[in-house]
Amino acid sequence: MKAVILAGGRGERLGSLIKDVPKPMIEIGGKPVLEHQIELLRSYGITDIYILTGYLGHMIKNYFGDGKSFGVMLSFQQEEKPLGTSGCIRALKNELIEDFLVLYGDVMLDLDIDAFINFHNSKGGSGTLFAHPNDHPYDSDLLVLDEDKRIVDILLKDSKPEYYSNLASAAVYILSPRVFEYLPEGTSDFVKDVFPKMLHNAERLYGYKSAEYIKDMGTMDRLEKVNEDFLTGRIKRLSKKNSRPAIFFDRDGTLVKEVALLHTVEELEIFPFAAGALKKVSESDFLSFIITNQPVVARNLCDISTVKLIHNKLETLLGDQGAYLNDVYFCPHHPDKGYPEENPLYKIDCDCRKPGTGMVEKAADDYNVDLKSSWLIGDTTTDIQTGINAGLKTVLVRSGRGGKDKKYDVLPDYVFDNMADAVDYILYGTKKYETVGESILDKVSANHKENPFIITVGGPARSGKSIFSAWLKDHLQRNGISCTIIDLDNWLLGVEQRQVHMTVRDRFKYPDIEDDLNRLLKGEKVLINHYDPYSRVITDKQALSLNDEKCVIVVGVPALDIAALRKRSSLMIYMEVDETRRKDRFLSFYQWKGLEAGSIAELYETRMKDEYPIIEGSKRYADYVISDN
Repeated sequence: MKAVILAGGRGERLGSLIKDVPKPMIEIGGKPVLEHQIELLRSYGITDIYILTGYLGHMIKNYFGDGKSFGVMLSFQQEEKPLGTSGCIRALKNELIEDFLVLYGDVMLDLDIDAFINFHNSKGGSGTLFAHPNDHPYDSDLLVLDEDKRIVDILLKDSKPEYYSNLASAAVYILSPRVFEYLPEGTSDFVKDVFPKMLHNAERLYGYKSAEYIKDMGTMDRLEKVNEDFLTGRIKRLSKKNSRPAIFFDRDGTLVKEVALLHTVEELEIFPFAAGALKKVSESDFLSFIITNQPVVARNLCDISTVKLIHNKLETLLGDQGAYLNDVYFCPHHPDKGYPEENPLYKIDCDCRKPGTGMVEKAADDYNVDLKSSWLIGDTTTDIQTGINAGLKTVLVRSGRGGKDKKYDVLPDYVFDNMADAVDYILYGTKKYETVGESILDKVSANHKENPFIITVGGPARSGKSIFSAWLKDHLQRNGISCTIIDLDNWLLGVEQRQVHMTVRDRFKYPDIEDDLNRLLKGEKVLINHYDPYSRVITDKQALSLNDEKCVIVVGVPALDIAALRKRSSLMIYMEVDETRRKDRFLSFYQWKGLEAGSIAELYETRMKDEYPIIEGSKRYADYVISDN
């Protein structure tokens, strides 16, 4: 396959930087952008390249010559006057007699070109446009695709409907020679002139959706960002040849406010924190997807086109705030039949409906997702079961239904107030634990006793104990150390058993904790209560035993205050957090439990008297004090 690089741009928005240099010759990492592109093409065996020059084109020709020293064969064509993105190609009609690749010379990119070509060949159309969401869809040319990825419309910058899918044309194309039939004499533009005319004449154009790196450096801010991404290796990491981690988001109750059987565009309202969180994901190496059950189609409350319009609204609202998702997957099915109003086409058993893993697997196949390093964030036990089934780390958020559906008897790896807190933890939170984690790993690894290495993690309520303990367990297990967590909340009295005069030492059954732990360490199976944090009551009994774990993490508010537990501990950790932040968490936690603001304030003041001083006093026993600020 031959390639054409459009290298005639002036780059006026770069000001004095571009004054004496053609835009494609701006250096990224000490090398012109155009040279990066040529090296990419050569690495995929594309060595016959046409460079169409304009402003200061002689500088490009002088730098590259015939291309032999760069391992390619270059041909140049100089514009006497600007002819637009497509007008300049018209002169190559007799040269490009087979499908060819078009690049714009002012973008940095690292694409799996073989995958792009294979997609194009599989469709057999007249052209394929590289497409991806971006952080400014409101001023971008967008593509509208059908289920087969065929382009059915092009939305130009100034002619968009109220709501639209965020899928921008990224200025990389594979085109058939049929395109020359649509190139007028003089100046023309592919997106504004040529492609719309081809669609009007029923030519088959397709959109190739990808999350790979492609960014123009047309402004100083973008240029600085591209340079940073090159120096950190991010440009290369995002190639589809490399598997990437992803965050899979549930929709209702996680990204958007919960509405029972949401089925109209008007009902959708995004959480105020959603866009900011998704922007952080897009700036990382993580991909972001929605996977959502939409049985409203099977129930005949709306049709597929309405669900897509609802998602268009979501993408538009996010795009207005500079945020985007890489893709949206939804299941329209429901297995239960027999209702008079149902749509029988969608009343089927399927593998895409959560907790089935079909949507996760589809995204993994489409985008080369590394599922072992990926996460699922949702507000129901169905979401958590889906993540477990797919082999993902799981996060339950207290927004939406907050796990109260109780449909599946499963526990998430982590619990956060909302998806923004979860994203912050996934992207940044673990880094603050790395140093202490390595120190703890060394100590546990050095333990050669028959008894397990016991780590106690205590501290005030809402100080981050559970999150740190979950991270520590994962860290140890990734380093080959078997580990289990014992949660002291299971030795709490139910709320109906508590008395006004009780302190934390009365609410937690200290003697039972000591007795049960001794029995566990002797190898016995112990029947303990299961404390439900939402209802604050004991719901049932559960059997607990140790299975030759090398490490046991005992976590709970009074962990360091229990003398017998301190004697058994190999290492003691105290978690603390700024009191203002802890109070906010306390408020959010008890709001999730259904308490009114006045009751929460009263409970907070009570705990500051009968619990906080005792627990703060246990800090003196800690080997490590870890801040969760």
